[in-house]
Formats: sequence, structure tokens, C-alpha cells
Amino acid sequence: MRNESFHNMLQSRPALRLVANCAVTAASVILCLLLSPTRLPGMELAGIGPNWVLIWIVAWSVKRTMLQGALAGLSLGLIQDGMTADHPTHTLGLVLVGILTARLRKERYVREDFISIALIAFAMAVVAETVTAIQYSISGDRSLVEIWNYHQLIALGSAVLSSLWAPVIYFPLNHWWQYIQMLDQQTQEKYKL
Repeated sequence: MRNESFHNMLQSRPALRLVANCAVTAASVILCLLLSPTRLPGMELAGIGPNWVLIWIVAWSVKRTMLQGALAGLSLGLIQDGMTADHPTHTLGLVLVGILTARLRKERYVREDFISIALIAFAMAVVAETVTAIQYSISGDRSLVEIWNYHQLIALGSAVLSSLWAPVIYFPLNHWWQYIQMLDQQTQEKYKL
């Protein structure tokens, strides 16, 4: 009964729908940001955990434009830099992830199933970690051999864990965003008549 009344409220009040959508989206971002520094049992491999922020950007960008993906990467990259360290910046890798993920949307062979989302998250984690390794290489603080040997471990660990956990973030958010989009379309059709 409560679900029906909440559904009716969202259906009849576009402003409430916008607020609810913003709240759910912001809450999911905050959850991913809070999970990033944590290492819960069973969620790490060789001291490396899933890249929760990257997972959120993949979930966001799969159905959006490259500009929207880039803006999500920029925003969350800056927040993540503020939470950790700004050198090397997370922003470059996350912007690239947002753009590439949105670009994949146009490919026919990419679907929105468990395997596709996991593969996208895997590939994007490798991309993001490679961008970080390139930044370390340019700064010259460490030897290139050390950077690229360590990069393999980090990229593979992050990619495996991020791909395993990506559906946990993607499917509930995608379901919510589709629900809101359906309500928006119903409202538009109602006012067209």
C-alpha cells in the first residue's frame, strides 16, 4: 500500500520526482565515495579494493552522452582528489572512463546485461589505472620498471574486483533511473493530449 501511494505521489508531482531522483543519485554517489577507502573482508585482492567511484561513473555513463559522462568523471574525480591526494589526479582517468563508457553505448554489441556491465567496468578500471601509471611515469618520482610492474598488479586487481561489484551498483540505479524516465514520459504524454 505504501509503494502505491509513493508511486502515485511521484507520478502526480514532477517536482517531487525530481527531488527524489536527485536524492537517490546523490545518495548513491556518497555511498560509493564512502566505500572507496574501506577494505571490508572479502572485498580486497592483494590489498586492492574495487574502484567504487569508477563503478558509479560506468553505471551513470552507460546511458548518457559523452559530455554527461565526462562531467560525472570530472566532478567525482575532483571529489576523490579532495578525499585522497591530488597527485596523481583521479580526474583524468575518470573523465576518460566517462567518455569511453558513453561512447560504448553506440556500439551494437554492448548490451545492458550482467556480463556487458562487468566487462565494461573491467576495461575501464584498466584504463583508469593506466592513466594513473602514466602520471607517475611523467612525474619521475619512481623508476619506470617499478611503476609498470606495480601497475600490472593494481590494474588487474582493481579491474577484477570492480567488474565483480559493478552489477551491484548498476542494476538498482539503472532500475531507478528507468522508473523515473517512465514516469517522465507518462507525464509528457499526459500533457500532449
